[in-house]
Amino acid sequence: MLRIIDARTGHPAPAAPARRAPTRVEAHAPGGDATALRVLLVADLLVRVLELDGTPAWAVLAGAEERERLDGAAAALGVRPFEDGPAPGSSPGSGQSVRVVRDDAAAPDGTAIAVAPVHPAALDLAAPDAVRLALLERHHHARVELDTRTLDEARQSLARLRHAVADWARRPSRPVPGDVRDRLRAAWEDDLDAPGVLRVLHEVESDPDLPDGARFEISAYADRFLGLHLTRDVGTVG
Repeated sequence: MLRIIDARTGHPAPAAPARRAPTRVEAHAPGGDATALRVLLVADLLVRVLELDGTPAWAVLAGAEERERLDGAAAALGVRPFEDGPAPGSSPGSGQSVRVVRDDAAAPDGTAIAVAPVHPAALDLAAPDAVRLALLERHHHARVELDTRTLDEARQSLARLRHAVADWARRPSRPVPGDVRDRLRAAWEDDLDAPGVLRVLHEVESDPDLPDGARFEISAYADRFLGLHLTRDVGTVG
């Protein structure tokens, strides 16, 4: 079951109803800076995990003061669009709501995820996938410094991993081993632990006992959470 650290209490709390009733993910992103963008990214991760678990979810953006600019930056970062209101056909009180907020914001009512700040406040989105990876490499409770070195390392890591995935795709497909699937799910269901998911991928990459076809399927499965377009270069490696 997906659990998050509730910003109100500091303790783990379920992020979805036990019976998979619809969950409203409400992103509160005042301003249009890098931290606001990270709030949207964490909300996107939450929706992805709910969907992977079979829980209906929709994402709503609240309190955005620079909506158009924030929407454009979020789209570049691979964050899926947010709605302006309740999902069609939903009724008040159905399911539950989870709010995603900046950690310097006043504690909201209800279950909430707090997101730590990003520095600098203005992001260079010339390589948005590298920015997404650099943010995912730090837990959302940890402050992120997106300096030139960090972004260069993320860009290189992503290029290397995509090249490896494209190479693995040339081998016969193999199923995702059950233990690897369980480790991936355990990571993203533990307070959206993106660094934990990336650690599993790095271990898979170097595991001599895994066939390349399984490495490819593992990467594609993990990318349903990460959203890094890891299979983008399939067919380009000869």
